[in-house]
Parts: sequence; C-alpha cells; structure tokens
Amino acid sequence: MSDALRIAHGAFGRVALLDMDRSLVRHAHPHCHVLLKVDGDDTQFLVGDHVAPLTDDLAVLVNAWETHAYVHDPSRRNALILALYIEPEWLRSFRPNWAASGSPGFFEHSAGEVSAHIRQTALDLAAEMVHEPGASRRQEELLSELMIAVIERFTPWRSIGASLREIARSSAVDFRVRRAILLMRSNPAAPLSIERLASEAGLSRAHFFRMFETSTGVTPHVFLNVLKVELAVGAVVDGEESFSAIGDRLGFSAPAHFTRFFRDHCSVAPSEFRSVARLGR
Repeated sequence: MSDALRIAHGAFGRVALLDMDRSLVRHAHPHCHVLLKVDGDDTQFLVGDHVAPLTDDLAVLVNAWETHAYVHDPSRRNALILALYIEPEWLRSFRPNWAASGSPGFFEHSAGEVSAHIRQTALDLAAEMVHEPGASRRQEELLSELMIAVIERFTPWRSIGASLREIARSSAVDFRVRRAILLMRSNPAAPLSIERLASEAGLSRAHFFRMFETSTGVTPHVFLNVLKVELAVGAVVDGEESFSAIGDRLGFSAPAHFTRFFRDHCSVAPSEFRSVARLGR
C-alpha cells in the first residue's frame, strides 16, 4: 500500500512526500501540480493523453484542471515522489502574472528536464520534511526557491502577462455550463446525474457533456470529484470531524466508499493523511 511519509499544508497549497506502490485514478486539481522523483525506480504518469516519464532528470508538470493518473509498474521498486499542489494566489506574491498558474497552458509540456539546482532543492525539501517536520518556515523557504526555479525553467513566464487575455478567452466557460457548475459547487454531495445537469443547462445530455468538457477540460464527473477531494482534504487536515461524518457530508453512502475514494485520489487513506499532515503541528 502507498504511504504518505510527510504532508505539508498551508497558504501555498500542499506538498506531499509519497512512497507510491499503487496506481491512482484519472483525476485533476484546481492548481498547478509538479511531481519530482526523490528516490526509487523511474516511473510515469498519464497526463492528458500523453505518457510523462518521472525520472531523476525529468519532472512531470500538470496544469490546473488537466486530467492525469499515476501508472504504477509492480515489477519496479516503489518511487518516492515529492508532489507539489501549488495555489495560484500564493504564486501571485512572487510575480502578479504567476497567478496564471491556475489557467490552462501554464506549463507548455507535461515533462521537462530538471536542472541540478531544481533536483538538489527538491532533495533538500524532502529531507527537511522528513527530519524537521515542524520547521514550516524553512520548508516554505525551500518550496519558494523550488517553485521559482520550476516556473522560470518550464514556463514562458516573462510573456505570460501578454497572453492572459488570450488564455482567458480560450478558456471562457459557456454560461449554460456555468449554471451547471454553480449547481455542483452549491452542493457537491447531491446525487447530480448528467441528465439533471444537462436539464439545468438547458441542453441535451450529449451536447451538455461535449460543451462541459470543451469549456473546463474535464468531464462533469471529474469536475465534481475535484470539488469533493478539495473539500475532503480541507476537512481531514483542518477539522475534527470523524471520517464517517465527512464522507456522509460529501454524499458517500458508507464510510468504506469515502475511504476508497480518498485513497484513489490522494494515494493514502484519510486516517493516514490526517495523522501525517499533523506531524508538524
């Protein structure tokens, strides 16, 4: 079973050091996602429709709302992965146009060759998380250094401001899809069928499905799961509710269903996620 060795959580988003030995379902995140190998065998992710290798020399780069999945090869040793889920508003504090990290196309490619500096900073951050889990200031300093190096290497950051208008136009969400999204956000626990969402949008089922995926980059099912995962992570890390209560509030009919959903998206069970995330407190 996969293990979360350390998890840091804050205004920056979250950083997880994961010992991975099982695949993850196809999913997405509302923030940019960077994966760096710390130890173990080389592995790979499926990003969109492309296989992105994760090695000592190659990082995997996932844009906000871009579907991806971990593809585990049981014939290889586990990969120890540093996974970064970074909030656009935190990146804005470095450069205003870096808030574009929450938009499609921030990373031009799904994999990129890391510099010696990026690799060493990732190793330093992983070591700090393991040996000094309570040193949150030092961890954030290393994370800042790491993300600056990643963005400067893998994005056209100097010209991002000039392209924001084009990005906004290309990713504009149709008002009928927005209506369905508002319904999903208002109650992620509700049993919302494609038929119900299509009816709310005033479209046929097939037309709604195509328009939703064109507008958001993900299917309605994946979008709703993203909402549930982010609510679940917040409740697991910051709250005191039982996992049964969290699952019930998010619409899962049994605690085991919530645990399976959480593990399939976050690699570990909510109980392990909570205990590891609170090590530094």
